[in-house]
Amino acid sequence: MNWNLEELDEAKIKDRIANYVNSGSKLLSERQVVQTILSCIDLTTLEGSDTDQKAKELCKAARSFKKNGTDIPNVAAVCFYPPFAALAKAQLKDYGINVACVAGAFPSGQSPLPVRIAEVKYAVEQGADEIDMVISRGRFLQGDYDYIYKEVKEIKEACGDAHLKVILETGELHDLNKVRLASEIAIAAGADFIKTSTGKMQPAATLEAFTVMLDVIKAHFDKTGVMIGIKPAGGISEVEVAKQYIYVLENVLGEKWMNNTWFRIGASRLANKALQELM
Repeated sequence: MNWNLEELDEAKIKDRIANYVNSGSKLLSERQVVQTILSCIDLTTLEGSDTDQKAKELCKAARSFKKNGTDIPNVAAVCFYPPFAALAKAQLKDYGINVACVAGAFPSGQSPLPVRIAEVKYAVEQGADEIDMVISRGRFLQGDYDYIYKEVKEIKEACGDAHLKVILETGELHDLNKVRLASEIAIAAGADFIKTSTGKMQPAATLEAFTVMLDVIKAHFDKTGVMIGIKPAGGISEVEVAKQYIYVLENVLGEKWMNNTWFRIGASRLANKALQELM
């Protein structure tokens, strides 16, 4: 397939973001914005020190938000490494909260593709509703775009009925032109969502990368009528920062995307801060 880098005007993108953030939401009240943030969170722990007990505690937290008020939602999903998928699935049965797993040699992507595919299949067999994979940034940066297409396509096939979120690790792509191209490749290969970052490196999520990814989603929707979801992740720990992502999302894609079917935020500390604002 033909993949082409094009020059984006970064200054114009920054100006657009400033306008979007300053205008706020035209569709939602301030409280509704915070409710949307909470309902769209993938509550996450991805540490080498994670234990069964820590996973149980996170699942308990995930299903407890609604208990604080009739208009307070639970989070959308929990996100773990694959060994915790079955435990999380049992903990969240009948709560309407999905189990997401990072799989496919997260966070580096530096394993042979068959090994990565096997890990994805394992996570799905263990009960994962969603898979968050990483692209091979080294292969992308050396211009092997067909490989990126191949790995996303084959991992999507390995997901079966599970939704696939494709992490671009935008901070390692170095410029917005490459963020745009990586987004296009991931969507063409079958991504259900595109995601900014692993949260394991800096910079993680940025509004600039997020906006470029939204533009690609919009262009794809305008051309095909097919909606693709988006997930900023990494460093979004304050409600005021999360609000900015909602404002940009509303201005670029509109109301259809402003729910946890099509929008997620990967976070570990944000949920409790959003709850505090709603109490």
